[in-house]
Amino acid sequence: MTLAVLDKHIEATPGICGGKPRIAGHRITVEHVAIWHERMGMSVDEIASEYDLSLGGVYAALAYYHDHKEDVDRRIKEGEAFSEEMREQTPSLLKQKMAIRANG
Repeated sequence: MTLAVLDKHIEATPGICGGKPRIAGHRITVEHVAIWHERMGMSVDEIASEYDLSLGGVYAALAYYHDHKEDVDRRIKEGEAFSEEMREQTPSLLKQKMAIRANG
């Protein structure tokens, strides 16, 4: 499914990146771009250069983000909560090895 407004740069395809909106032809989602730009302070030029993207694709992802901010922010928070839950359920192998060395 191609999104009507930004169909040249943003697409969402079931089975690719969980169907999340992404930069066309890439597995880089709008969520990724929003986090890099809004939270990590990367410029549009930095994102485009670092991930070999067009400036139009990055700007389109940011436009999509701002047009759907509540939904994208919700998905970002859900992903963070899932990651935290997995961290709590999966013990760190490094911590385990360090504990064995400290006690052994």
